[in-house]
Amino acid sequence: MVLKQKTIKNIVKISGIGLHTGEKTSLVFKPAPPNTGIIFIRKDIPEDVPLKAIIDNLVNIEQFPRRTSISNQYFYVHTTEHLLSALFALGIDNIFIEIDGEECPGLDGSSANFIELLKKAEICELEEPKEIFKIKEPIYISENGSCLIALPSENLKISYTLDYPGSIIKSQFASFVIEPEIYEKNIAPARTFCLEDEVEKLKKIGLGKGSDYFNTLVIGKNGVINNSFRFEDEPVRHKILDLIGDLALLGNFLCAHIIGIRSGHILNTKLIRKIREQEKKEKYVGVGAPTLTPVPCKNLDTEEIEKIIPHRYPFLLVDRILEIEEDKKAVGIKNVSINEWFFQGHFPGRPVMPGVLIVEAMAQVAGVLMLSKKENRGKLAYFMSIDKVKFRRSIKPGDQLIVEVEVIKLKSKVGQIKGKTFVDGKLAAEANLMFTVVDA
Repeated sequence: MVLKQKTIKNIVKISGIGLHTGEKTSLVFKPAPPNTGIIFIRKDIPEDVPLKAIIDNLVNIEQFPRRTSISNQYFYVHTTEHLLSALFALGIDNIFIEIDGEECPGLDGSSANFIELLKKAEICELEEPKEIFKIKEPIYISENGSCLIALPSENLKISYTLDYPGSIIKSQFASFVIEPEIYEKNIAPARTFCLEDEVEKLKKIGLGKGSDYFNTLVIGKNGVINNSFRFEDEPVRHKILDLIGDLALLGNFLCAHIIGIRSGHILNTKLIRKIREQEKKEKYVGVGAPTLTPVPCKNLDTEEIEKIIPHRYPFLLVDRILEIEEDKKAVGIKNVSINEWFFQGHFPGRPVMPGVLIVEAMAQVAGVLMLSKKENRGKLAYFMSIDKVKFRRSIKPGDQLIVEVEVIKLKSKVGQIKGKTFVDGKLAAEANLMFTVVDA
């Protein structure tokens, strides 16, 4: 069965106070055509530039804690998780959201009001098929006693364990298959919460300016202050709500069984990046690019890459090496963010990755291939020539480059290499490169 993409039929509006800024903001939801995605547009600033809700536009959680914020080079939108959670659960893939401030309204601290509003807008199917990614290999992330696991599944299921040692919140567990009806009844009404002894700490760092006992469950030694639980396990249900909101940053639906233990936004987004990495590998294999079998010991992260080639920030243009087949080929990844230094001047308002840097990314993957050999460790690889360069599409913020280099001819100190760069499985650039290896 092929699922179709969805949008809304009618324009709807909602207003409220931001949980952290305390500022009133209004949202206007408008229908969007297929393959648009979830797009925010700030109406309170001159630049009418769209901001897509995807993981590449996520702002560092440490910079804006206790919320999910996204940005482009012009503006931020904060506390998006409750809204994105509702959109994801209802299966809405395409929508324009006009906002007149920097934070989504908190409303009652849950997603219930967003669900009600979006249903009034009438959700409708589009002709294009929905993009669905199924986890193929287990993913595990652990950090400071918290962990997230993604396992293969035929649907999206989330199982979560919450534990606040020393507080009145006892260990809580909840597990749901994420479908619109289940979400609306069991997850959407769950409100955000904090412990009473956290309140002053949050205020001191400028958070919670719009929070009150109505939109935030404040849990003291004797229970909820000036309020009551909607569910006995409302806190763990809200954690699932937040996790779904963060999963929405994948930009497509997910089939996986997610198991969480005491995780928050930071770990959530690390899991999403791992899922996206697996997804890009799947897209790469068999879509105009050669089939590759990753070799675990040759799957190199940035630290390991820096041990092989001399490039460093801001000129290191390879984030990970997926595979090296000695003397034959290598595959690397470059994630293109709006925060790249070269977008400041190339070009303001229309960011495009310079072609010379695309070639440089291919060259660096080739350099890893050549210098990873034991006899070449500690040496340098210099360009001798570049030939047959072709650029077939522009590279923009949010793209992930899959760079494949293959040896055409290799002698002791000179190598001829064919480089290809793919985005979403389609060829974006190619070039023939010649190197010589010299002592450092």
